[in-house]
Amino acid sequence: MKELVVLSGKGGTGKTSVTASFAHLAAEGSRPIRAVLVDADVDASNLELVLQPEVLKEQDFPGGKVAVIDPALCSGSLICVEVCRFDAIIQDPDHSDLMLVDPIACEGCASCVYQCPTEAIRMEQEIAGRLFYSESRYGPLFHASLWPAQENSGKLVMAVRKMARDHVEGDGYEVILVDGPPGIGCPVISSMTGTDLTLMVTEPGAAGIHDLKRILDTAEHFGIPAVVCINKADIYPEGTDEIEAYCREHDIPAIGKIPFDTSVTEAMVEGMPVTAWGDGPAAQEIRHIWEQLITRL
Repeated sequence: MKELVVLSGKGGTGKTSVTASFAHLAAEGSRPIRAVLVDADVDASNLELVLQPEVLKEQDFPGGKVAVIDPALCSGSLICVEVCRFDAIIQDPDHSDLMLVDPIACEGCASCVYQCPTEAIRMEQEIAGRLFYSESRYGPLFHASLWPAQENSGKLVMAVRKMARDHVEGDGYEVILVDGPPGIGCPVISSMTGTDLTLMVTEPGAAGIHDLKRILDTAEHFGIPAVVCINKADIYPEGTDEIEAYCREHDIPAIGKIPFDTSVTEAMVEGMPVTAWGDGPAAQEIRHIWEQLITRL
């Protein structure tokens, strides 16, 4: 089974729109393929907005540990305030002689636990998000949501990918299709590690070109083969030419140029991939890109 991850060096390039179209083409295109779908953008997952899945199973994702003060044991010594380097221990607004822990500010270092003379402080596991197994109209979808201000997004990406692989092992699926997060940080690294191919979706313009180079460098560092497609390629031809020249210089295949097409927006408003909405120029080019990707995989 092969694994394809769709990435972009920045947000807003059309990565999820392209991935949703791939999900449709895998299920209902001219060359049907049994695909498992993964939304690895755990900080802002939105593939489900297009695929409209039904959640079948969900589970908590444990994060780090945070300090909790037992008011029955707290003596009000304020030693915990002195040793906390993150200003996470604050006065209880209802009881001025007692202290509380701000769970957002707490870094889980446990210094207060070890210093409390009455052992009134303990560390408790925090729930950082949720993992979901859903059934979409184009196949099983595994996705997750990281709660605001929580860390471990890279770990959650690995958890949702493992959940998908464990589910499909031995069931005859051919491709795991991953909608990756934007940027080059830990979630991106977690989404691309061990994959067979990455498609970098970019757009012409200073920010798009700059961030494309960064994400290509990241893929090269981890030894992941990469190909490029340019979205809205016709709105700034000089920028498109610059991207293609860079790809040629670095022997990176540029496998498609998606034109600006208002039917993409129309399809998104209706909650559908553009390839299922109609046969406009963007849909035709995405089909062409998908065929090339399947051949490469």
